[in-house]
Amino acid sequence: MPNDVGHEIADALGTLLKRSTREQIYRRLTEGLGEAVDEVTYPVLSGLARTGPRSAAGLADEIGLDRSGVTRRATRLEEAGLLRREPDPADRRATLLTLTEAGRAALETTRQRLAAHIEDSLASWPPGEARTFARQLHRFVDHGPFTAQGDREGTRRRDGS
Repeated sequence: MPNDVGHEIADALGTLLKRSTREQIYRRLTEGLGEAVDEVTYPVLSGLARTGPRSAAGLADEIGLDRSGVTRRATRLEEAGLLRREPDPADRRATLLTLTEAGRAALETTRQRLAAHIEDSLASWPPGEARTFARQLHRFVDHGPFTAQGDREGTRRRDGS
């Protein structure tokens, strides 16, 4: 069957992207970081680390929540000193969410935990295979079907152009 690899990858991605899978990972990463940092608030911290300062609405689009959900989570994180609200220099009526040093430190802890967990899970792989997997995964993410370039290439292949 010509789509076997595509189906296999789609199934694996489906498992990785399930809300329950993400929450389980976030729970493990945030354990012991204080009441404000948990599987619910982690996406706000992580999203701000990727994007830099953002409005609640802008961050909501990035992390797949609605604005009010981001605002509630941001309030918890702000009360814990992990983020702050600042006026948007481009629009004084708007507010940007931005990480504090404590927020960046909490994120660094979660990233170290995630990297260690991944490396532990790959320890039984043959030498070099994990490095190849990492390189190919980056290639898939950077040039695969979920990028503007990948969308254009997929359309060309289907159209025969």
